[in-house]
Amino acid sequence: MEITFWGVRGLIPAPGPQFLRYGGNTCCVSISTSGGDLLILDAGTGITFLGHELMQGPFGQGAGNATLLLSHAHWDHIQGFPFFSPIYVPGNRLEIYGPGESPAIMEGILEGQMNPHFSPVHSLRNLGAEMGIHATPADLPVETGTLSITSAVNPHGQAQALAYRIQERDAVVVYAPDAGYIDGKPSDDIIEFYTGADYLIHDSTYSVEDQKTRIGRGYSSIADAARVAALAKVKTLVMFHYDQDYSDDQLDELKKSCRQLLNREPGGKEIDLIASCEGLTLSI
Repeated sequence: MEITFWGVRGLIPAPGPQFLRYGGNTCCVSISTSGGDLLILDAGTGITFLGHELMQGPFGQGAGNATLLLSHAHWDHIQGFPFFSPIYVPGNRLEIYGPGESPAIMEGILEGQMNPHFSPVHSLRNLGAEMGIHATPADLPVETGTLSITSAVNPHGQAQALAYRIQERDAVVVYAPDAGYIDGKPSDDIIEFYTGADYLIHDSTYSVEDQKTRIGRGYSSIADAARVAALAKVKTLVMFHYDQDYSDDQLDELKKSCRQLLNREPGGKEIDLIASCEGLTLSI
């Protein structure tokens, strides 16, 4: 598997010269396999740049297929969808999975952000690609190509967000943005869900100090991320979903602090740490 980061911010995009090294786009990660399967995690503004890249290959000729997994439908996870170029090309196929009790709810959310008050493209029905929209209750397995995918629910303030565990043979990636553990304590079930991952891509929105002033928003601090990574005995923790106000220099310091916190956790010194940035590709 190859994992590529196209957007690593949460909340809103962060343009400007102080955000160049880590990037300012909101959440989007792609996973490609040696067999040619393509999985997309979330559709924040970063998906627009993934779309430009894909248009250079089969998606530009209307012969592309991909699966899009949405963790939830807050705008920083769907706002790039109307600007994802491959959806305008007839012949392409996109299977979309997201939380909800029915496909109609998920379709209504995507359609709603394309209301003419919000978007120059007014309807999903104006798109050229074929799309299948599916509701994904927690624990419902999804099979796509050589990948096996399961999901679990994380608390996220007044809402919830899905985490995804993606496996190809012995390689495991867990994607867990927007996790606001109750009293900072992840459940035993979620620890088990993360356990043994080669890469845990985890919400790292705040420093420990800043999280104390943003109670109830449903995001993790770097201490939360370090703690759950150690409890789950993952191989590598990947920081992700940064607050939009953190500059490149501040994120450098956030990574140093996270490393120190990880080293204090039992077994934490054996866990590698990566701070995700746009354009980063990881391989398993």
